[in-house]
Parts: sequence; structure tokens; C-alpha cells
Amino acid sequence: MTLDQALSLGLLALALVLFAWGRFRHDVVALIVLLGVGISGLVPPDQLVSGFGHPAVITVAAVLVVSRAMKSAGVIDVLARYIEPFTKTAFLQMTVLTGVCAVASAFMNNVGALAVLLPVALASAEERGRPPALLLMPLAFGSILGGMMTLIGTPPNIIISTIRAQTLGEPYGMFDFAYVGVPVAVAGLLFISLIGWRLIPKERKGGISPDQLFQISDYIVEARVREKSKLIGKRMAHVAQITGEAVVITGKVNADGQIETPEPWRPLAHNDILILKADPKDLEPLIDELGVEVVTDRSKKEDEESSEENEKDRGKELRFTEAMVTPDSPLLGRGAATLELRSGYQLALMAIARMGEQIRRRLHNVRFQPGDVLLLQQRGEDQSELIADLGLLPLPERGLNLGQQRKALLAVAIFAGAIALSMFGILPIAVAFIAAIVCYLATGILKLRELYSHIDWPVIVLLGGMIPLGTALEISGTTTLLAGSLLGLTSELPIWALLALVMIVTMFLSDIINNAATALIMAPLAIAIAAGLDVNPDPFLMSVAIGASCAFLTPIGHQSNTLVMAPGGYRFSDYWRMGLPLEALIVLIAVPLLMVAWPL
Repeated sequence: MTLDQALSLGLLALALVLFAWGRFRHDVVALIVLLGVGISGLVPPDQLVSGFGHPAVITVAAVLVVSRAMKSAGVIDVLARYIEPFTKTAFLQMTVLTGVCAVASAFMNNVGALAVLLPVALASAEERGRPPALLLMPLAFGSILGGMMTLIGTPPNIIISTIRAQTLGEPYGMFDFAYVGVPVAVAGLLFISLIGWRLIPKERKGGISPDQLFQISDYIVEARVREKSKLIGKRMAHVAQITGEAVVITGKVNADGQIETPEPWRPLAHNDILILKADPKDLEPLIDELGVEVVTDRSKKEDEESSEENEKDRGKELRFTEAMVTPDSPLLGRGAATLELRSGYQLALMAIARMGEQIRRRLHNVRFQPGDVLLLQQRGEDQSELIADLGLLPLPERGLNLGQQRKALLAVAIFAGAIALSMFGILPIAVAFIAAIVCYLATGILKLRELYSHIDWPVIVLLGGMIPLGTALEISGTTTLLAGSLLGLTSELPIWALLALVMIVTMFLSDIINNAATALIMAPLAIAIAAGLDVNPDPFLMSVAIGASCAFLTPIGHQSNTLVMAPGGYRFSDYWRMGLPLEALIVLIAVPLLMVAWPL
């Protein structure tokens, strides 16, 4: 082994360890690897940042923008309207929702398709009185299965196609993945609908509803300023210096009994009734110190109403909503202060739930993660558009946003035109999708301010940073070395067993690290193995494509799995129960199909 090969293997091992550790975000890991490649001199300096101009990177970015345009046009929402008649039985409800998500995921980013259908599934489950856990994991798995059917369904397919073009001179076509991807997806959907959902732990089937996550009465109390309160004469803006973050004034009851947003300059007076945000355990020790008394009603009429009705009325006046942090939210890694600042102080964070359980520690110390469910107070008018701009997904009580449905047909026509241009070889797929984006901008389907805001930049940085490592592995001969070592250890195995081994290893990596990174690592290795056997590399590349899409064992393996964790009330260990037999089934079906569809 040469020094360059040892350095390349060391950087590869470092990347795998950091990805699996999860302490740093995957794009940061990619930048660390990029720095290592540069310092070690494995790649010429003028090629270090060439990954950011790689065709796969451009195509992935374009696909994400096109997916956003399709969502804005209401394409999937139109389909969702026709789901309602098929929700009478649990089997039909789950099968239709999962099937629609799979088909949508074949033609748009699979996380985007899930994000559109997730509120539909939650609202449908609530209406039919069924637990969300029964629907959400199948829905997430369906989005992953659908992504493997076409070139644009998932980033790993685009990466593998680009690597094939660089190595063999020709990329895969739009539907080349369908020969194996469609049968595998159909078999997977049948398994989920007939058997898989039964493997979800029974205790999860009780579900998690927003009411179970957040009881507004646990956080919102009314307090009257007593005669000798230390708050008298203090301006609203200065109250935080006395109460700290534990108690926050979010509203004030005016003379008409209505709740208004307090003016920060206004001094407090005796008998003012304030709306306080506080966890009861934080408020109790401060009541006497502040000189306030908690009141449970504001009028004689409210005295006659139940406490439940009071809570409901108060919630309506203060305009609360539950929203989930999506994987592409600009709030990821940031906290409550950023949320308020970026919303122009029109949104206030009341509470957070993570993995189905409330987070009780001080909110300013919490950094948002994908799948977190936030309890938000909206100030002023309805802030649905602002919530969406922050990459937050409103849960069912906000209703379904049907987008610009009148433009859905036009959006589909533009998309089909881009596909046709690519299929007939008139334009490369990246250029065809850029042309589609220009058409979406020209027709108003996509707003100019949305052009870059919905690109998953961490994935783009991940690809741009990891591509030089792949180049280093190739230049140093490390890929050939690894392939030769693997062939030496498995020399007695038939080729179909090697195909299965490549797929299983890829599945394992995809369950613990980003699937795009998995494809970048495994695709060159698959080509080297095929070269060592002197056989067609296509079945090995397709084996990597299938394996990279099959991240069913953990909630961290795929963003779709992360997105359903909190609203479904799942635990980390729940995923493998349905995911492990599903992955085994996929291997059993895919390997024979690969050898038929892509002869050796």
C-alpha cells in the first residue's frame, strides 16, 4: 500500500466515523474531508473545488427547485383531494396514501412529496379516529421506495448516473432505474400494506396528537397585578430583567376583555391582567415575588363556562399553531431567538416536542432539529405564509394549503417537456431542468425569492466536498485496491452473491450516514469490482442505487424517517421492526431482477 492510498483510506475512515457519530452536520464533515484532501495533496489544488460544478451537484439543485415549483403549483395537493373517498378503512387509507406518496416521489424530491402529504395523512387520521403512527411510517417508507424508480427520484440515482457517464461515457436515462425500481417498490408497498404496519409496536398505535403534545393551559396563564406588586410602573420591555426567561408576557387583557399585544414602552399598573407564558413549575415560585395572582376567568360569562371552554377560547384569541421543523428549514441548528428575529417578531416559541415528548429545559438553550414540533403563538394576522417561508410544516389544525391549483396542469406540462428533452437526448438532464425553472419563473409558478431558498444547501455542500475524496480514491488506486481485496476474500462466491453483498453493505452505510455520501463512496467501488470480474458494471451500479435508497432501519438514515418521528410518536428502535424484513425482501427481489434487466 502506497502513502497516497493510506492517506485516502484514512480520510475515508474519518468521514465514515464522523458521519456515524453525528456530532457534526454532514456538510461540515464533507468540508473537513475536503480540507484533508487539499492538505494531503491527494488532488491537485485547481481541482479541489471542482466538485461544486459537478453535473450531479447542478442536477440535484435543479431537481430541488423543480420539486418546489410542483409543490407551489398544488400538483400533489390536487391528487390529495381525491384521497378522501379511499379512507373509509384503515387498509385503504394507508395503501392509497402510501401509493400516492411513492408515485409523487418518483418525479419530485421524495422528502418534498412526503412534506406535502404529511398534513393530509395527519388530518385524515384525525378525521377517521385512527392513530397517526399507523400511517406515518408507511408513508415515509413509501416516499423512499418511490424515489428509486426514476433518475430524479433521489440524489443517489443522479450521482450514480453521473459517475457512470464519467466512467463508461454515457449516463443512465430517466427510466433506466424503473426496470428494477418499479417491481421492488411495488413489492415493498404490498409488504407495508399487508404485513409491515402490523410490526409497528402496539403502544405506538395510540398515536401522538397535538393535544397530547401541548396542553395550552400548561403554558398560558392569566395573572392580575396586585396592589404592591414590584411590576407596577415597570415597562413591558423591562419585565424580562425581573422574571428572566421563565415567565414572559405575551398579551394583555384590555377594557373590553379582549387580548391585545402589549406595547413594550407601556408601564404596568395595579389590576392589569396579563397573559403569561410560563411552565407552571417555573411560575409558582415567582407568584409572590412578582406580586401577582393567577386568575382563571375574566368575566361573569366565563365563570359559567367550563375550564375546557376557557382554554379553547384563550387559544383562539392568542392564535396558536403546531408546526414541524423540516429538513431544509433555515432554522436548523438555531434557536428561539432566531425564530423570533426571522419572523419579524410575529411568531413566538411556546414549547418544543422532540421524538414525541415535550422538552422542558429552557427554550433558549434548545437548537432546532429536523422533526421537532413547535408550539407557536402567532401575533397579528394569520402567519401561514411566514411559517412556510421558515421551513416549518403546519400540522392539521392549520388546514391544507392547496397552492395555485389553477396552475397545476401548466406545471405538469412544463415538467413533462423537460423530461422529454432529456429522454430524447436534446438536452442534458441538468440543462433541461434549468429550462423548466426558467419557465416556472416566467409563468409565476415559482417566485424569484423562492429560487434559491428551497435548495437543500447542506446536501449541495456535502456533494461538492465529498467528490474530491472520490477523485483521490480513484487517482491513488485505492478503489482498485479495495475491490481487489474484496474479490480475494469472496473469490468462492457466485456473482449474484457479490451483488447481494454490495447491496447489503450499501444499505448498512445508508442507514447510518447520508445516502448521497454512500453513493459517492460505493459507486466507484462497484465499478472496480465489476472490472475485476470482467463483467458488465451496470448491475453492480444498480445494486448500489437500490441499496442507497433503502434506509429503513433508523430515523437518521433518511430525512423522510426523521420527519415522521415526532408526529408519529415513534422511538429510535421502532424503525428496524418493519425496516429489517423490508430490506431483506428487497434484496431477495432485486438481485435476480438485476441479473435479468442488466445481463452480466
